[in-house]
Amino acid sequence: MIRAVGLKKRFGSKEAVRGVSLDVPRGTLYGFLGPNGAGKTTTIKMLTGLVRPDAGTAEVAGVDVVRQPVEAKRRIALVPDEPVLFDKLTGREFLRFVGRVYGVPEADVRRRSEELLEMFDLVGAGNDLIGGYSHGMQQKIALAAALLHEPEVLFLDEPTVGLDPASARLIKDLLRRLVGRGGTVFMATHILEIAQALCDEIGIIQAGTILASGTMDDLRAQAHAAEDNTLEDVFLLLTGSSQEQDIAAYLRG
Repeated sequence: MIRAVGLKKRFGSKEAVRGVSLDVPRGTLYGFLGPNGAGKTTTIKMLTGLVRPDAGTAEVAGVDVVRQPVEAKRRIALVPDEPVLFDKLTGREFLRFVGRVYGVPEADVRRRSEELLEMFDLVGAGNDLIGGYSHGMQQKIALAAALLHEPEVLFLDEPTVGLDPASARLIKDLLRRLVGRGGTVFMATHILEIAQALCDEIGIIQAGTILASGTMDDLRAQAHAAEDNTLEDVFLLLTGSSQEQDIAAYLRG
């Protein structure tokens, strides 16, 4: 469902992404991990057509993101770490606007909007201005808007940052339901516990290069880690300093 081959991107003298290749099957919740500045957000922007790669190719749902950008965007949705919302629109107005952008029939927009507002416990705030929403409410209306056109692939950049536990749990449960129905989710996060608990497969990127990718068993094998090692242990072994690796080895006994 998501395929990238040799993606590269440079900003001035900085090579942000260095030949990233990925292959994410349909119906997978894929976690994308890495230290700050590792290239996670740049990779997502190339996969969603927001940034043109300097080299390499990216396909989503069988559509080349660079050659067929409009068709690719019809099939995907993106919720960035800081969603762009319109403070002077109400929640319902914002959902109606997004539906029209995607060409969703008006009757479907009304039906889906009410379903999503109810799902995210925003029915009572649907006629309030988004500018008055809390951070958690803004995250939820952004996710509701992303789901309105029923995308085949959902890209998320740090979706649970700043959320209260109840909202974070709601979003985690929703993502598993989406994948259970055959959807595909690509989620960048730095919360390792969430990634290990939720994700079917995980990719770890550092300095613009994929260090390891696959299931937890695959990651352990690639990191030469023990069977009972957690994702945190594996992550430190792959990306940490020699001191951090010594600590992880000590914890393994």
